Amino acid sequence: MANTITAIRIVCSIALLFFPVSSPAFYTLYIVAGISDIVDGTVARKTGTVSKFGSKLDTVADFVLVLCCLIKLIPVLHIPTWLIIWTIVIAAIKVVNLISGYALRKEFIALHTVMNKVTGLLLFVLPLTLTVIDLKYSGAVVGVVATFAAIQEGHLIRTGYFGYR
Repeated sequence: MANTITAIRIVCSIALLFFPVSSPAFYTLYIVAGISDIVDGTVARKTGTVSKFGSKLDTVADFVLVLCCLIKLIPVLHIPTWLIIWTIVIAAIKVVNLISGYALRKEFIALHTVMNKVTGLLLFVLPLTLTVIDLKYSGAVVGVVATFAAIQEGHLIRTGYFGYR
C-alpha cells in the first residue's frame, strides 16, 4: 500500500509536465504529490511494511518530483545568481554525502533526518508562496535550512550514525 502511494507521487510528478504552472491542474497534482510524500511513510510504519525498497522508492519519487518541478518552474522564475550558486553548493554537498555513504557502506545512503524533512517541507511550500513572498527571501530561508541539513547529513554518514534511515 505505501509503495503504491509513493508511485502515485511519481505519476503526479510526471503529469505536472503537461500542465501550465499556476493552473488549477498543476497545483492539484503538486499538492497530491506532496500529500503522498507525507502519507506513504506513515502508512508504511502503521502497517509494518517499512522496507529498504520502499525507502529507496521514496527517494526516487522525491527526486522525480523535484526534477519535474524544476523543469516547469525554472523557465518562469527569475532566480537570483547568488541563489543559483548556493543551490549548486548544496547539491555538491549532497553528492559528496552520497559518495561518502557509498564508500563507507557500499550502498547509497539517503538519511531521512528531521532537518531533511524540514527542508523538504519548505521546498514543497515554496512554489505555493511565490505570488506573496519574493523568491530572494523565501529562497534564503530554504537555503539556510538546506545547507544545515546537508552538512548534518554528511556528518551523520561519516560518523556512521544511520539511525535516521
